Amino acid sequence: MFNCIPLWRCNRHVEVIDYRHRSLLYVPDEIFRYGRSLEELQLDANQIRQLPKELFQLLKLRKLTLSDNEIQVLPPEIANLMLLVDLDVSRNDIYEIPESISHCKALQVADFSGNPLTRLPATFPELQSLVCLSINDISLQRLPDDFGNLSNLVSLELRENILTFLPDSLSELHKLEGLDLGSNELEELPKSIGNLSNLKELWLDGNQLVELPATLCRIRNLVCLDVSENKLEGLPQELGGLENLTDLLVSQNSIEALPESIGKLQKLSILKVDQNRLTCLPESIGSCESLAELILTENQIKSLPRSIGKLKKLFNLNCDRNQLTSLPKEIGGCCSLNVFCMRDNRLTRIPAELSQATELHVLDISGNRLAYLPLSLTTLQLKALWLSENQSQPLLSFQTEEDPESKEKVLTCVLLPQQPCESEFKDNLARFDGLDSLVNGMADDTWANAVDTNRKSTIQFADDEEDDEDDDKGMLLRRATPHPGELKTMKKVAENVRNDMNAAKGLDSNKNKKSWHGLPLLRLNPGMPVTLLCLQSCGKCANGRRAFLFLNRCPWQ
Repeated sequence: MFNCIPLWRCNRHVEVIDYRHRSLLYVPDEIFRYGRSLEELQLDANQIRQLPKELFQLLKLRKLTLSDNEIQVLPPEIANLMLLVDLDVSRNDIYEIPESISHCKALQVADFSGNPLTRLPATFPELQSLVCLSINDISLQRLPDDFGNLSNLVSLELRENILTFLPDSLSELHKLEGLDLGSNELEELPKSIGNLSNLKELWLDGNQLVELPATLCRIRNLVCLDVSENKLEGLPQELGGLENLTDLLVSQNSIEALPESIGKLQKLSILKVDQNRLTCLPESIGSCESLAELILTENQIKSLPRSIGKLKKLFNLNCDRNQLTSLPKEIGGCCSLNVFCMRDNRLTRIPAELSQATELHVLDISGNRLAYLPLSLTTLQLKALWLSENQSQPLLSFQTEEDPESKEKVLTCVLLPQQPCESEFKDNLARFDGLDSLVNGMADDTWANAVDTNRKSTIQFADDEEDDEDDDKGMLLRRATPHPGELKTMKKVAENVRNDMNAAKGLDSNKNKKSWHGLPLLRLNPGMPVTLLCLQSCGKCANGRRAFLFLNRCPWQ
């Protein structure tokens, strides 16, 4: 008869242990039996709160992943893991990185994202072997002045922090290829950023940038540049120097014109300039011979340049919600055009030459002022032709009629002519220029700023004229499902509103009543000064001193 021998007695030479998604509350003791051989330990997605000291006696560890746990402290004993190459402690509750982390000289990949950190230790730049560093969403306020000592960095992610400036030493990261600074509070970039000669991807979306330094255009290897959701009013004239650029994203800014030098971007494939203030496109846009996707939604463009017909690789062209009154006949030269959207413009006719774009499958011309369509469109293999928002199916039945003015054969249907009307889009924005807060129905201006107003739409049911006034009061709103980043912003706004309301009621974060320095609790109107006598001797105010209380808050709080 044989007895089963435990696995750990059979094989003490274990190099990899994967205990992910095990609902573990602590690090299992059996792991420590393999201290002489264990090189990779994965404990992600558990419920571990504390790391035992024995864990840091696994001196041969090269990879340690602890993401998505409930760890609060990263012990200073982390310094014992001098062979550690890959460390992932993202999405925990760690509030501080120990200074001793600098002893992990072999560390090449590190992820500290999603922790309540506010700073990096002063010794952090000593980790000069780091190649990939992710410190997203940690409320980081600034980088160490000598951050540039991390000279081997190839990828650096600093998204969703509260950085307002970058140290000059950042320009010393000459090996850097990917830099993500999205969703911070940067107001300007250092001119020395042009020294990052190997940079291929630069993400600056969701900041407070007013302009881009011309030196940025010296980064010849740059492939992707995202500066959307900033306060840019223009782009550098030197933009054409980015000769390898394939993706240029400048959505949601205040740009009024694109530089003529954009025509030098021969490799440009994606150009997104939606939600800006463009009134026209430069004629040089036709020289962007690799352009496949051009998004111009929600601008003030009144006409497209004739050179647009030179874009032989253009696949997707979106001009929704502009002020176009006509299209150039050269549009037919876009022989690869597959999706063409011109919703909510002022078009009165479609050029017959559009039929030359033989690859066109989707055409959206709803919300315009068209009376008929050219007969030549019947030669296209369209899969969807949208003439109205209320259209029930992608393709309709058309009839052939004669245009009384030109005597030409044209196409008509039940949805033509389109009704001439003012743009509902502008009316809706004017009607909903502020969103109601989700907290007790309380209006909050910051909410309107935090959530993109262009993501909401309005459904209004037609009714008798006498009910119009009631309709305005009780309209049905439809809001798109928020992006995860928007949800995070909405949560912060809701928490701020809730805290302000609790403070105004004299409650703390747990909704318990509190008083400040012995001041009596009163129901006050916002901004109403009240003379009170402080009853405490805390040193912050002298007994008998007159205290003015605004919004129910003590000025010495």
